[in-house]
Amino acid sequence: MDVEHHSHRGRHHRSASGLTVVAHFFGILSTILMLVWLLHYREGLDLDSDDARRVFNVHPFLMFFGFIFMAGEAMMAYKTVRAEWQVRKFVHLFFHLVAIVLGIVGLHAAFKYHDQVGLTDMYSLHSWIGMGTFTLYCAQWLLGIAVFLPRSSSESKARIAPWHVNGGRALLFMAVATALTGLMQKATSMRLQHQNEGRLINFLGISILLFGIAVDVSVALARYA
Repeated sequence: MDVEHHSHRGRHHRSASGLTVVAHFFGILSTILMLVWLLHYREGLDLDSDDARRVFNVHPFLMFFGFIFMAGEAMMAYKTVRAEWQVRKFVHLFFHLVAIVLGIVGLHAAFKYHDQVGLTDMYSLHSWIGMGTFTLYCAQWLLGIAVFLPRSSSESKARIAPWHVNGGRALLFMAVATALTGLMQKATSMRLQHQNEGRLINFLGISILLFGIAVDVSVALARYA
């Protein structure tokens, strides 16, 4: 029975680890497509620019690469990597901190853009979902520090761990939903320079979605590892 149990655990671990390769492929692909879109079609990125378009472009890049991608890395680093628990916990915590810091800069870019062009803040479904997701994400990170870093009882950690893990998975999909609604909002509100730009945005959205799915399934399978 023990041999069979360990065999199942090994298969699940290999499946989870294999899916991280898929997740990284779509994460890197999304980053490349994002950069091609912003640099080739949308005038580039510059947070300190007088050109509001270049300021805004910092927002989608950092909210994907800096926030969503780093959040996915944090989840996979903790659940799918064979390493000491303390190492995995530190890397998990660090990637989430990077996601929060870069997410703050990405949000700042959006608000700065609104100020430059005279737009109202927090007027769209995209902004509502996004701000709610980011706020809950920060709360989740703080809760993780409060519960899992101190020498709290194993019983308390075991009771909260499933909520923490599944809450993180839900927040990842909320972040992906925010990204997709943001891409849709931008594509419908701006004049596309070429039909290829529209296709690029569609491929970017699909790639971000597949990244989220691959991360989530790898984390789910890693529960058995």
